[in-house]
Amino acid sequence: METMEKTTTQLIAEGLSQAISYQDYRVLTETHALEGTNTGPEVTEALHNYTMLNHKRMKRLDKTLKLSDDVQQQIKDFKGDVTWLVLTESWCGDAAQTMPMMQKFADLNPKITFKVILRDENLDLMDQFLYNGGRSIPRLIAVNSDTNEVIADWGPRPSEATKMVNDYKEAHGKLTPEFKEDLQVWYNKDKGQGTAQDLLKLLK
Repeated sequence: METMEKTTTQLIAEGLSQAISYQDYRVLTETHALEGTNTGPEVTEALHNYTMLNHKRMKRLDKTLKLSDDVQQQIKDFKGDVTWLVLTESWCGDAAQTMPMMQKFADLNPKITFKVILRDENLDLMDQFLYNGGRSIPRLIAVNSDTNEVIADWGPRPSEATKMVNDYKEAHGKLTPEFKEDLQVWYNKDKGQGTAQDLLKLLK
């Protein structure tokens, strides 16, 4: 039987039709955190623990992230009409570190729409935006809000953090729990500024 492959634009349109707001995603994550579960087909204690941690992390970052006056002005000056469709899951630590900053951008300019879908419910779309051959999340797909045409994509983490991860993998073969702690320290010190700079480039 012949199956017609869907175009990326069709997959994006389907994703957007079921996408939720960041606020609704926060509620979803909190619900899973309270119920001892997580998003995705595989529910484990470890994934739930990450979900719980991410709920607390996003709650904190929503309140504490700051942007300089200059960066805020650059965001407000953006004249395009873009939708940021982000693939993620509740247990993803990099998503919890970066999505609050995405929402800050959307709050500052009505021409930036920020929507969220779950990766494991949208694998066909995810597979159009693999990172180094893997389904790494978060993955932000920037599309023209009128045509759903892809303008750019981003993820799974800020440029500087990506370099840290790649360098460590090259030297050690895989990421260790110790390295993941170091990455967490980097995020805490960076306070979302690395993500903000990358997102500004997406608006150029």
